[in-house]
Amino acid sequence: MPSSAKSIFISGAAKGIGRATAELFHARGWRVGLFDIDGDAVQATAAEILRRGSGSAELVSGVLDVRSAEQWRSALSDFTGSVKASGTVTAGGTVTAGSTVTAGSTATAGSTATAGGTATAGGTRGRLDVLMNNAGVLASGPFIEMDEATHRRIVDINVTGVINGSNEGYPYLVASRGLLLNMCSASSLFGQPTIATYAASKAAVKSLTEALDLEWEASGVKVRSLIPMFVATDMVHVDGDRMHGTQKFGVRLSAEDVAAAAWKTVHERAWPLRAPHRTVGRQTQLMAAASAVSPDWVTRQVVRRVSK
Repeated sequence: MPSSAKSIFISGAAKGIGRATAELFHARGWRVGLFDIDGDAVQATAAEILRRGSGSAELVSGVLDVRSAEQWRSALSDFTGSVKASGTVTAGGTVTAGSTVTAGSTATAGSTATAGGTATAGGTRGRLDVLMNNAGVLASGPFIEMDEATHRRIVDINVTGVINGSNEGYPYLVASRGLLLNMCSASSLFGQPTIATYAASKAAVKSLTEALDLEWEASGVKVRSLIPMFVATDMVHVDGDRMHGTQKFGVRLSAEDVAAAAWKTVHERAWPLRAPHRTVGRQTQLMAAASAVSPDWVTRQVVRRVSK
């Protein structure tokens, strides 16, 4: 998939893997949409990417709660320019409410972009080449010690959010014969104690990826997932502080490593026999390979030992 005039929409783009992916694709000439539930953070991220000046394409940011299908519709419409743009930033300008950050523009201190997203004048002309379902949350600890709200939040964001993004993004991806890219996890390979609900949510994403890749094949839409192990992000270091796996395996992947895997996945040649998942990092590759050939009882014993 050549990069010229291509566009990618990323949820959960304020920091971590989403931010690193936005930086990489923008630096390589893609139009990038950064959307996140934290409006201030995603706005600051967009401004920082522009300040570095490594890319010349348009950069659009806005607020998105992935649990809301309505917000998905609005954000995708804003990014692709399906609605009338409310402003544009020229070289040397500032980011104003409801505006778009265009190539060569700068974001000054104190500049703002409002909730609900920003839109380009003409946007991507309705085109969306890649939608990355990246937004996700993690909570670690004994299952019964987590309250109902915590379990529900994980499922609502990690599963319902991905379903919403896939459903709302489908018409755009059909038009471009594009790619749906879902963030998965090595925890999807076998249930992990202390992150049971999170692991279950990622297993759901893995299964959804497999099903949609087959279901949407006739329409020309490819569906892929990225499966990393532990990544050096706030989610792992802060929210995953009670995971035993990080103590045994360490945290060896960076957000940039996963972003590079996203780039490779988007640009790889189609191969009918290829599985829709890309494992990220040597540890994950070895784990996935072992899991594929080992009896379930062997995998279970390995997970048991790692979890103690």
